Amino acid sequence: MNYFISTLNECVYISKTVLFRNHKKNHRIFFFMVTALLVDQVLHAFLSPIFSASYNIFTPILETPVCLSLFMQDYPLVLNKEQLAAEVPYLGGNSELEFFVEGLRFPDKDFEGLVTISLSLLEPSAQDFPETPIFTDKVVFRVAPWIMTPNTLKPVEVFVCSTSDNYEFLKGIRKMVQSSGYKLKICHEYMNRGDRWMQDEIEFGYIDSPHQRFPVVLDSPRDGDLQEFPYEVLLGPDFGYVTRYAQAEEVSSLDSFGNLEVSPPVTVNGKNYPLGRIIIGVAFPTTAHGRNMTKVVQDFLWAQKVQEPIALYSDWLVVGHVDEFMTFVPAPDRKGFRLLLASPDAAYTVFTNLQNNGHGKAKLFQGKGEEISVNEILSNEEFRAENIYVQSCIDWNRDVLKKELGLDEDDIIDLPILFKVMAEENRAVAYYPDMVNMIVLGTNLGIPKPFGPQVNGSCALETEMRSLLEPLGLNCTFIDDFASYHKLLGEVHCGSNVLREPFAFKWWNLEM
Repeated sequence: MNYFISTLNECVYISKTVLFRNHKKNHRIFFFMVTALLVDQVLHAFLSPIFSASYNIFTPILETPVCLSLFMQDYPLVLNKEQLAAEVPYLGGNSELEFFVEGLRFPDKDFEGLVTISLSLLEPSAQDFPETPIFTDKVVFRVAPWIMTPNTLKPVEVFVCSTSDNYEFLKGIRKMVQSSGYKLKICHEYMNRGDRWMQDEIEFGYIDSPHQRFPVVLDSPRDGDLQEFPYEVLLGPDFGYVTRYAQAEEVSSLDSFGNLEVSPPVTVNGKNYPLGRIIIGVAFPTTAHGRNMTKVVQDFLWAQKVQEPIALYSDWLVVGHVDEFMTFVPAPDRKGFRLLLASPDAAYTVFTNLQNNGHGKAKLFQGKGEEISVNEILSNEEFRAENIYVQSCIDWNRDVLKKELGLDEDDIIDLPILFKVMAEENRAVAYYPDMVNMIVLGTNLGIPKPFGPQVNGSCALETEMRSLLEPLGLNCTFIDDFASYHKLLGEVHCGSNVLREPFAFKWWNLEM
């Protein structure tokens, strides 16, 4: 008597072991699972029981090659992508045969994440006749998706780079992180090789199942000098790694993960998104030659299904990242958060009020060698025209976000930020440090120090930011990133990353 086991899917392999227990029934099949992640074509595995539901869930897990070798000795291979069906001998008596299923990859465009495995117990017939089935069963597994974490979830650890010129930035970040009570991980220059853009290289997420959850880092195809950090430093038995290679596509700045964000949970026209929605930046829909995030990354994000992506227009920016004009912060009322948007209109309102109140001679960038007065900014018609254009780009995204996230105007706060259009690219950059590009640690905000006009000994832009955000119970800390990040077309958020706790909500409770 034999067991016949088969699958039509090449994204798993199946192994077995035998236990002997006393059961009233002679033939009982117990499905368990082995979960794994395929990294550079090397399988690393770990054993754990399945969740009995409409779908069984298995998650990509990482262990060492030594563990894999020991595992293969104890659990011999039954099925793999070269062998999709096999017979396993039945040992008789009260034996119990356990099969273990290992997932090899996340859901993606060509793999929806569902794996069906069929099993039959065969009984010998007369000689020269095939065996006949006396029991059959089928089980469906779903690979656990990769899930992003929004700013509203509790931080666990902050990651930044140390470079030869970012001492002031590091000092501000360290002070803020320590006072907030979180851990700080510094990637030193021997590892980052001068690449300071921690947010652009990686995106933290996690995978979850009833028996196991742990963080998984998504590595960007940008592959700058930080490219070894996620694989060499983060990857481990309790920390997964996944990446996508843009082999046939040109990688652009839009493939850096400052261009990958996620909203807090929302309800839109009666549809719940309890894990929020992924947000990416792309070219304008009617643009023939704009930059886009590579298709392999977009396909991966869409295939996870639990955080349906939204595409915004970000190609109007030189760098082209959504974190240059938007972010989310926690709030005690309404939907539990606010959407913050950069707003040239709000900035012109602040500067016009300063001028009307006799502060037109107050200067920005004091001590930075490029001082300019409020009067000079307001009298520059070309500069104003550039910011009218920028405002129209942000307004287009505002409408998309209101529709796709179910937001009202009261859910949005406009931050006073001006931009400058670079003539050689006809795309925009922040004129002074981009205050929306902040790090959010609970109710503590690390905001780029804007070096705005000084009025009565205080920065008028910092004063305005506090008036907008502190009523929500948020604490504003302004971090000097002027020389080491802003001048290189990035800010605080671009140079940092935050590992956060997972959602309490379980993704398998979603209707998919």
